Amino acid sequence: PAQIRHVIAETGHFLKLRDRAKFAKRPPRIAVAGVNPHASENGLFGDEEARRLTPAIATAQKENPGLALSGPYAPDTVYWRALRGEFDAVIAAYHDQGLIPFKLAAFHDGVNVTLGLPLIRTSPDHGTALDLAGTGKANPQSMIEAIRLATKLVTARAAEAKRR
Repeated sequence: PAQIRHVIAETGHFLKLRDRAKFAKRPPRIAVAGVNPHASENGLFGDEEARRLTPAIATAQKENPGLALSGPYAPDTVYWRALRGEFDAVIAAYHDQGLIPFKLAAFHDGVNVTLGLPLIRTSPDHGTALDLAGTGKANPQSMIEAIRLATKLVTARAAEAKRR
């Protein structure tokens, strides 16, 4: 579907914007997580992968030849593979499917980026932590990383606009 293809294109653009030098040498590797256990095991656990995800990935690959797309993969292993360096990004079908493994790997320094906006939006991945405000217990690293990434993206977006 169009929404999946849009997310794939936005993710590819973000990766290239975030690390232009790295992706000048090779295409960003983007994995798509399935929605069913074991990515449906060829229809045993559902047909969404075959009916919706696989065709969307194939169409997105044609629309975005500068990306290396693959999947759908079993959601219970794709993040481990990404953490080991096999993929530059994993597209999750829903909120918790993506955020649980991300927060497990990067709770204190993870950054949430909202893609597809006309402006750069980053935030600490763990949220505002209002319950810790004023206690001296909050870890600021995720906020620091969010500001660093926003600065990098703004600079990269400005350079990209100059090249056009």
